[in-house]
Amino acid sequence: MAKHLTTWDPFREMVSLRDELDRLFDSVFGRLPRERGETYWAPPLDIEETEDAIIVRAELPGMNKDDIKVSLFGDTLTIAGERKFESEKKSKTYYRQERVYGKFQRTVTLPAEVEGDKAKASYKAGVLELVLPKSEKSKAKEITIVAED
Repeated sequence: MAKHLTTWDPFREMVSLRDELDRLFDSVFGRLPRERGETYWAPPLDIEETEDAIIVRAELPGMNKDDIKVSLFGDTLTIAGERKFESEKKSKTYYRQERVYGKFQRTVTLPAEVEGDKAKASYKAGVLELVLPKSEKSKAKEITIVAED
């Protein structure tokens, strides 16, 4: 994809920094105990930009699609939900329990404005994929050069 000149937006940089700090705090403090043995956690994301869309993939293994909620407000995407504890027999003694349960919320700022009403979401093999078409004003436009005599 060709590189395009863009106007520097310091506020977008601050939002990007906020996203990075949120990710840092999630990774450092995200596994602190909560009520009923639950922990805070955040699913890892991949965000890809194509010419026509923003594609977001979130790893959410072991979840039911009905326990995942996706919302879009402007250029801010939020993925939230809850991975419920698989309550087996309570008499079991765990040697190690590393799987994470509980509520999560992941909010990110998208790199371009999208058309939320045309968004598509699918969930397969533990991966949520969102295809968010870019709005027309976010797409690169080719400008024809006219030669002057």
